[in-house]
Amino acid sequence: MAAKIVIALALFAVAHGAVLRTAAPAAVAPAPVPVLAKTVELEEVDPHPQYTYSYDVQDTLSGDNKGHVEERDGDVVRGEYSLIDADGFKRTVTYTADSINGFNAVVRREPLAAVVAAEPLVKVAAPLVKAAPVAPIAPVAPVALAAPAPIVRSAPVVAAAPLAATAPFLRSAPLAVAAPAPVLRTASYATPLRYTAPAYTVAHL
Repeated sequence: MAAKIVIALALFAVAHGAVLRTAAPAAVAPAPVPVLAKTVELEEVDPHPQYTYSYDVQDTLSGDNKGHVEERDGDVVRGEYSLIDADGFKRTVTYTADSINGFNAVVRREPLAAVVAAEPLVKVAAPLVKAAPVAPIAPVAPVALAAPAPIVRSAPVVAAAPLAATAPFLRSAPLAVAAPAPVLRTASYATPLRYTAPAYTVAHL
């Protein structure tokens, strides 16, 4: 690989030396470069910004129903948005944000339709024929109960023969334990490796 690089450099030197220069190069004055002045427009910062915006979507075709209202007065932002959740409830979020209390939101959920007790789907028609009144039932005489029959005891259960004793367990020889492998020590570091978390300061704005 080194021989190929040496050969390539030698060929380049020969080709560069073969160029004949017949005349001295003429001095050429550089063309003047126009100087462009960079203009920087300073953006004006409003010390007390104020805005108000809102939108409302009522799409009966897709059922999309949502809205948002927000206003800002200086560092205080107030707003409210609402939308229809998939379970049929309307979620309304009212929020405020300022530099002292941060962001605070209150979420309310309310059903879209009031819950109404359902009427029965099948109505019972009035009877066509009026039934005759039912005669009262005569009292029933008490029934004499017979004495219970005595309990018959069965013959005792025959005990099974004892199980045959098995041969005692055999113990095997203890396992051979290998000696621990030697620990290889490497060169010690000049300074120990250590991680220290950076210290942060919290500035309250």
